[in-house]
Amino acid sequence: MITTVLVANRGEIARRVFRTCRALGIRTVAVHTDLDADALHVRDADEALLVPSYLDAEAVLAAAREAGADAIHPGYGFLSENAAFARAVTDAGIAWVGPSPTVIEQMGRKDAARDLAVAAGVPVVPSYGLEEDPAGFAYPVLVKAAAGGGGKGMRVVRSAADLPEGIAAAKREAATAFGDDTVLIEKYVERGRHIEVQVLGDSHGHVVHLGTRECSVQRRHQKVLEEAPAPALDAGLRERIHASAVALSASVGYENAGTIEYLLDASTGDFYFLEMNTRLQVEHPVTEIHSGTDLVALQLAVAAGEPLPFDQAGLRFYDHAIEARIYAEDAFGGFLPQAGRATTVHWPAAARVDHALESGQVVSTSYDPMLGKVIVAGRDREAARRALVEALDDTAILGLTTNTGFLRVLAAGTEFAEPGGIDTAWLDRNEVPAPDPAPARAIAARLWLDAHTAPAGPFAGDGFRMGAAPVAPVVELDEPATPARRVPAGTVARVTPHQVELAHHGQRHVFTRPDASADHGAAAGDGTIVAPMPGTVLDVRVAAGDQVSEGQVLGVVEAMKMELALKAPYDGQVASVGASTGQQVALGAVLFVVEAEGESA
Repeated sequence: MITTVLVANRGEIARRVFRTCRALGIRTVAVHTDLDADALHVRDADEALLVPSYLDAEAVLAAAREAGADAIHPGYGFLSENAAFARAVTDAGIAWVGPSPTVIEQMGRKDAARDLAVAAGVPVVPSYGLEEDPAGFAYPVLVKAAAGGGGKGMRVVRSAADLPEGIAAAKREAATAFGDDTVLIEKYVERGRHIEVQVLGDSHGHVVHLGTRECSVQRRHQKVLEEAPAPALDAGLRERIHASAVALSASVGYENAGTIEYLLDASTGDFYFLEMNTRLQVEHPVTEIHSGTDLVALQLAVAAGEPLPFDQAGLRFYDHAIEARIYAEDAFGGFLPQAGRATTVHWPAAARVDHALESGQVVSTSYDPMLGKVIVAGRDREAARRALVEALDDTAILGLTTNTGFLRVLAAGTEFAEPGGIDTAWLDRNEVPAPDPAPARAIAARLWLDAHTAPAGPFAGDGFRMGAAPVAPVVELDEPATPARRVPAGTVARVTPHQVELAHHGQRHVFTRPDASADHGAAAGDGTIVAPMPGTVLDVRVAAGDQVSEGQVLGVVEAMKMELALKAPYDGQVASVGASTGQQVALGAVLFVVEAEGESA
């Protein structure tokens, strides 16, 4: 019997595990860094202990010993698929809420899992060896990290000339995210659907599946919307996918919760094993709703040595469920990471929300940009989709830009309304249109007039200037702002003497009086390259005086595990370099200046 659980994680997943533990009467222990000292997951726990990093295995294990924990739940990310850490936990006599270290080594690595899948007769994506001649590859190919998951360490490469840079970028990202830069090269399926199966095994030899999920709505291999069950699969194909997942899991003696991911070729109907995630998935709530289970409770029971409380025939499936991931990113401005204080946070009441964000909280670029998940259900897929649109209408975050408005447009669109209509590369090929700002502008004008009782509002006509982008800087005011207020039409707003900030249908807008809009500096010249997001300079490849050609990479900036290459706008000479490797830079900081050929004295 488990009495005390330490969660070796942070944010919404730590809170999610704590919620089930409280319901079961299990004592909870959080770990946190200095940055997270007052985080919601820390306040949720019965006890909290400081660690230098969530990746510091020795410190996390020491905290478990100090707190008297008899089980460690790793959540996802960080140490969740670190076999050495799992082995250290079990060697210390503490229950590991996950599969055995041996199975993590086998299935947690994409290269080893691929070999096991082949041995079990499961179809796999054709691959290439790193030692093979790249000229013989059938492009495009996918370079991906052998360790970890979550879309990190993956690059699509479309020519042999681009392969070295693609491999280098994937290796860098993999080393940062997982501490292992091993990569694989596989055929890239242009029009594929991401289908996965939730499996659950116990120490008594039982393995079951809890149905399918579809996670095809993704950008750069990062999932955006997930649903259960996967739609538009005929019964025979669905059963073959289920059987494949159970057979592969049973072949390695899998215990606890895991997910087997497949790529379904939309053009042929063939499916291929991609990888196994030997942990709880971010999208597990849709399976919980669809299967009527509490996966965390089942994980804890299996970790305590109990048999599964049902067999495959005893499982029942219910509503269709959809999950939307809320990220701190400007989806209509290049998906660049955002940071700042969330002055107002309003989550929808008619949805399940797994989150770790509250009003007044500071969002930094130090961790993953996911702020929360909005999960809805309906008797069928269309009912669930409509519920998601309504829930996103009722989601409002002010102070920094999020992707909520983007998700709302996507969920309301005809492409997502069509079951199975979006493939994994759809978002990379198509631009989701930003919402028309006119309705928000009209609401802002009315709110400003109501707040200031002026005979004519500065925002009523053309004088009402919308910021050039949703991340327009907030004007500093001498007068105190009014509290955020809810107004009709699913809008949350904050009104000041010179500005109206509001979230309408999930999208944040900042409207500023033209006469209050201080000059924040002239726009950067054509040769000035500024930081497109707050983050860390990973690489500086030029020095002042160097000759560069158009498109040449000058440096690389990273934030929230997203890398962005900064390139020369034209042929010329580097006039100045304002960046150094490892430097923390603010949004808009001048990093390089390039003078066009013939401009220098």
